[in-house]
Amino acid sequence: MAGQALPHRPQRPERAAVRPGPAVRRRQRARRVLGRRHPAGRRVRRARALRLQAGAAGDRGRGLGIGQGLHGQLPDPPRQGARLPGRPRGAGRARGGRAPRARHADVGGGGGLAGDPRRPAARRRRARRARGRDGEARPARARAPVRRPRLTVSRPVEPGGAESLRRRNAAAVVRALREGGPGSRADLAARTGLAKATVGTIVGGLEERGVVRDLEQVRSGERGRPGQLVTLEDGRPVGVGFEVNVAYVAAVVLDLGGVVRREVTRPVANDGDVLTALAATATELAADLDASGLRPLGATVALPGLVGGDDRTAVWVPNLDLAGRGLVDAVDAAFGWTGRARASNDADCSALAELHLGAGRGADHLLYLTGTVGIGAGMIESRRLLRGARGFAGEVGHLPIGEAGAACGCGRTGCWEASVGLHALLAAVGLPEAGTPHETAAEVARAAESSAEVRDGIASVGRWLGRGLAVVTGILDPGAVVLGGYFVPLGDLILEPAADELVRTLASGELGPPDLRLGRLGTASAACGAAERALEETFAGAVDLLA
Repeated sequence: MAGQALPHRPQRPERAAVRPGPAVRRRQRARRVLGRRHPAGRRVRRARALRLQAGAAGDRGRGLGIGQGLHGQLPDPPRQGARLPGRPRGAGRARGGRAPRARHADVGGGGGLAGDPRRPAARRRRARRARGRDGEARPARARAPVRRPRLTVSRPVEPGGAESLRRRNAAAVVRALREGGPGSRADLAARTGLAKATVGTIVGGLEERGVVRDLEQVRSGERGRPGQLVTLEDGRPVGVGFEVNVAYVAAVVLDLGGVVRREVTRPVANDGDVLTALAATATELAADLDASGLRPLGATVALPGLVGGDDRTAVWVPNLDLAGRGLVDAVDAAFGWTGRARASNDADCSALAELHLGAGRGADHLLYLTGTVGIGAGMIESRRLLRGARGFAGEVGHLPIGEAGAACGCGRTGCWEASVGLHALLAAVGLPEAGTPHETAAEVARAAESSAEVRDGIASVGRWLGRGLAVVTGILDPGAVVLGGYFVPLGDLILEPAADELVRTLASGELGPPDLRLGRLGTASAACGAAERALEETFAGAVDLLA
């Protein structure tokens, strides 16, 4: 009845009949639930089973088709004596009418539609509160907000801090000048990745110490001030390299630009004079550098054998009695140092020299083969020296791939160097030794111009050289092979038979042999490489150029 108060809410005052707006009509519009219009206006999930709450009136719910089997969510027919649903309560009830209320399937105590509808629904179990020793419930504690630990990234602090960074930046500028040539400060900043202001500060400090100098100004564009070119100063900081071999002791002084400033070779009559000759050469060279104003940064001694892990002790030298003897101590004493000089394998030093200064420029994978009384190999992989686990990598001279029965200096027979070393060459051509290996090979080359027997002897050694190179190449796969030492003066006399035999015996003939070249540094390659190794710490930032 209009105007009569309902029992569950206060009476509203009568209002004039006003057509509601579209927003109100949308709110009052019945929703479609399960394919029909639900009078309660509630959204019922399809996944749950539905039951109707029992009510007092017996004729309620007929509009929904209860009893006629028209409702898809109700049993057909309803149980006898079951109470029909009453007016729904709670949120979502329809205004101004009575309608069944959808209930969860656990109304019957977990029995679903088959359960007793008069049984109250099961409630969720709550967690039991902890009780004290006296049985009383403890008061609930307020939960503190969860604080996640802040992640702290610790970066390793390099020794030296700013001092180490300054050394590395100065070394990067010097290395860029050596590899790329002169350049302006802007060019150096682009090459090194440093800020232009940092490069300017470093260049100023290097100029004061005579490491770099300015060249003429160049204009990079049409506008702006022309840039000042910077280049490495001739001399001043240098590296010193020594080579100790069977018949001689050699020394080379190399500046930061890769220019040879001093070169000394001293013949040695016998093995016992090697240490004496090394000490005398180092003393004379130290006095010469001091008088010339050149500052040695370090020194390395190259020897034909195996060097220990401390880079100072000779462990195994087959052709010289130098194992365990103080080679580098004599160099330290000559220059007034303590533990600065180092020792290295001669083939490794020669490979570095040819890579940076000689025939190996532009090669990423290089094999250098020495040509003295002994035969050794220096291996470059991705422009880095390959030394092996104990520094023994490259001792190819004692592989058993030589002529059977040929006596070797190591005490065995059949070694490769017994067939291709300098003594094997002299035995094949029937000529005596004349000075250093380079001088001896030059005499052999002159004799080959007028003697077929000498040419045949050189060709025989060349064929043994090619056979051994086929074995080594099949293992290492170098892009280029550089022949150094006494092979250089012989030229094509030994290069052509070696190349032909290499092609004939190489296993992977389809891929082609490596590029076979003659070294450009001769017998001085090991000493040059030793000086290069002495400068490695400088280019790595271990030596302070600004001190």
